[in-house]
Amino acid sequence: MPLSSREMLARLIAFPSVSTSSNLDIIHFCRDWLREHGVDSHLVMSPEGDKANLYASIGPSVEGGVVLSGHTDVVPVEGQAWTSDPWTLTERDGRLYGRGTCDMKGFDALVLALVPYMTRVALRRPIHIALSYDEELACRGAPSMVSEMAQRIPTPAAVIVGEPTRHAVVTGHKASVQMKTKVTGYAVHSSRIDQGVSAVMNAARLITWHDDVMEENRRRVDPTNPFEPPYTTLHCGVVAGGSAANIVSSSAWFYSDIRAIPSEDPAEYLDHYRTYIQDIVAPRMKANFPEAGVEVEIVAEVPGLRPEVDGEAERLMRRLTGDNGTHVVSYGTEAGIFQKVGWSAVVCGPGDIAQAHQPDEYIEISEFEAGEKLLRHLVDSLCA
Repeated sequence: MPLSSREMLARLIAFPSVSTSSNLDIIHFCRDWLREHGVDSHLVMSPEGDKANLYASIGPSVEGGVVLSGHTDVVPVEGQAWTSDPWTLTERDGRLYGRGTCDMKGFDALVLALVPYMTRVALRRPIHIALSYDEELACRGAPSMVSEMAQRIPTPAAVIVGEPTRHAVVTGHKASVQMKTKVTGYAVHSSRIDQGVSAVMNAARLITWHDDVMEENRRRVDPTNPFEPPYTTLHCGVVAGGSAANIVSSSAWFYSDIRAIPSEDPAEYLDHYRTYIQDIVAPRMKANFPEAGVEVEIVAEVPGLRPEVDGEAERLMRRLTGDNGTHVVSYGTEAGIFQKVGWSAVVCGPGDIAQAHQPDEYIEISEFEAGEKLLRHLVDSLCA
């Protein structure tokens, strides 16, 4: 039974597919929907088996197709003041409200609702649908899916990642590395700190290193850089440690990230960080307690999207949208993962990123309808 794009969006919103939970319910719905329309799909499971990516192909098995890429997970709603049920699609004042309407089940719904149309028209080049898990957790799901797709499907000409850009053609975004730094000290009474090693104070030294390096980047910024901010950023978002105000702390830890502009490599910053620990911080700690030290764990890495010279994805979407501006974003997407296997990629989708992750998240109906019209044009272009 066909579903309109809005009906499909309502179905997808009803799945509370928060990244901290399994997404198998929504993936199985997508698989069954595709099967109902004669389209086989492939699941790529998470290591734990509780989540899955899905990809499928429609049309002839030839090179030169287009990948339409979206993610199925959403961020939590706890602690947010919603004025309507986040898991029920609600229309008010020309907007469609619900968790994921903008980021990015709106795009997913448009793609899936057009599957019956895709199967009816005479495609000369294929459409590949790619739906991932855990994009909101540093794109953990997509790499395994993209790796398998690269081995099993004919090389596509373009990848369109439908994150909300108001249909601006985004050709670049920053790369990122997320780290957990664990500091081991030596606990003594704070009156004899000279005999101990403070994990908290050394963690503070390392956090300050992040800020000092970012400040240096800000001072030497290239004013022509289009990113906002136009330099590589370093940030600490969570920190914990210590047991009492009058005890020198024996342990502390914090999460931080590095978001690098395309001309820089986050791995180089990571090397500088480890060198600073090895040459400056660790020797001072070990002088009082040889077992003291610092451990840096890489939690996640998201490759950047580099602007391409004469890229097919950019050429295609500029032709379809009429957008000839230069657009880059500072947040990460799965586009860089596709680009890493040699596929041309851009980010272009309905909605405004300002609404992502917000209470009362919405997509404007006009944006949603424009997205459907654009995707129909894209499908038609593959019939020529």
